[in-house]
Amino acid sequence: MITYQTPVLEEWVDYNGHLRDAFYLLIFSYATDAFMTEIGVDPIRDQHSLFTLECHLNYLHEVKRDALVQVRTQVIAHDRKRLHLHHSLMLADESAPVAVTEQMLLHVDLNGPRSADFNATTVHRLNSVIEQQTHLPAPSHCGRTIGLDPN
Repeated sequence: MITYQTPVLEEWVDYNGHLRDAFYLLIFSYATDAFMTEIGVDPIRDQHSLFTLECHLNYLHEVKRDALVQVRTQVIAHDRKRLHLHHSLMLADESAPVAVTEQMLLHVDLNGPRSADFNATTVHRLNSVIEQQTHLPAPSHCGRTIGLDPN
């Protein structure tokens, strides 16, 4: 599922002509916003949103100025309040990701703010996405931890 597509903008690029690390996350954030719309979560209309609880970001290859990139989104799992997503950032004409992120998101009632169960429509849409993605393999960078071998 392609959730976001953009050219790499001049202001996102560092002195080496590469996409700055923070802008990878910005692109993934826009993809999450688009995915929220896809599953019917609308902060303006419904006063509900998704808050990021945890994010793991892996930089796999450099991305240069003017490259056209797209984000492909895979739902790993959800429960009544949380959503486990995986985004892959791809060059538009390539099949291997240049970066990936795994995110745990919490559904929040903005009137509290407090956590809230997903409504029935959102649960139905999430389950539909999962059903459409059952043929996809588990992402290779999913569930990884960060650390050094102490030896």
